[in-house]
Amino acid sequence: MIKTIVRVWGNTNLMLRIFCAIIIGSALALTCPGLSGISILGTLFVGALKAIAPVLVAVLVMASVAKARQGLGERFRVVIILYMASTLLAAIVAVFASQLFPLQLALAGVSGAENAAPGELGDVFQNLARDIMSNPLTAVSSASYLSVLFWAVIFGVALKRKASDKTISILQDVADSISLVVQWVIRCAPFGILGLVYSSVSESGLDIFTTYGRLILLLVGCMMAVSLGVNPLIAGLLLRKNPYPLVWKCLKGSAVSAFFTRSSAANIPVNMELCKRMGLDEDFYSVSIPLGSTINMDGAAITITVMTLATCHTMGIEVSLGSALVLSVLAAFGACGASGVAGGSLLLIPMACALFGISNDIAMQVVAVGFIIGVIQDSVETALNSSGDAMFTATADFYDRRKRGIEVKF
Repeated sequence: MIKTIVRVWGNTNLMLRIFCAIIIGSALALTCPGLSGISILGTLFVGALKAIAPVLVAVLVMASVAKARQGLGERFRVVIILYMASTLLAAIVAVFASQLFPLQLALAGVSGAENAAPGELGDVFQNLARDIMSNPLTAVSSASYLSVLFWAVIFGVALKRKASDKTISILQDVADSISLVVQWVIRCAPFGILGLVYSSVSESGLDIFTTYGRLILLLVGCMMAVSLGVNPLIAGLLLRKNPYPLVWKCLKGSAVSAFFTRSSAANIPVNMELCKRMGLDEDFYSVSIPLGSTINMDGAAITITVMTLATCHTMGIEVSLGSALVLSVLAAFGACGASGVAGGSLLLIPMACALFGISNDIAMQVVAVGFIIGVIQDSVETALNSSGDAMFTATADFYDRRKRGIEVKF
């Protein structure tokens, strides 16, 4: 009987299971709030993903670099350009949307933002440089992905030059074993999402859909415009095909889980599995996906830009088109330093506010507003960022195939 239930569960579409979990979690939150046993399901699920993701990235990247074939360089150049161009265009979209629909924030009395944020762009890059050179074991344990990537590439190159084929084969077996563990975790996603939905609705109730409604609409509208307009346009121009089948596949396979985990880092294993299902080159996506979770930050650039311009409108600061475009560049580069965890982009808002002479005290109040709307804003932001990682990785891989005369199907 148990084997039959497990088999039926495994054969049921994951999206259907997740959808059922959303409905059940919402219903339980409204009828039976305060059941900690349900909330812990979400905590365990996200914790498992966050725990395994750094190890997965480190081992996969090392194995991929160690056994990499020639010819990956062009694809990496393409995917990095795609990541950066998309993030910059996302910030520009946010600039024009904020100018068309100027918003003012009720900043008086807002509190709760206690974390320190970098005040200048240079601080972000100094912090990144420091993090990259941290102890590799510490980087894995603390999920410092830039450092994990850096050391994994270094060790991978060393293994490629000195290790025997047998050693590299063993390393690949270890990577495959860790990937299997990740698959086991992902199979538990419906239970974890049930717990996450239950916690969110229990804490915020239906008020979450009315608090700061206009700001949420502006943020989500910009993110939807990038996800369904800008990014498909980039992919379509490169592949010379209708990009929306690929867009839908990435939204369905990546954005849904990212929406609920609210962590690009935690969604790395999900994107890895999606790329595998799409038949992409593992040598390529095992590096480009972790890289994307660090530098492909469309949603973060939108959040930084919209919140900063809303602060300017609140304080009566005149924002010229030129200074707004400078802000978009600052937001795009600053977003690359955003943490890959829930709310990571909010702490970069004071950095952008400093461009307009806005004090840190006021800027941190805006950060607090971000935390208030974060259940929706950060969920949509992460969904955009993570699905974009998969879509641009696929775009770069398919573009390389098209150049070599191989028919592209997705």
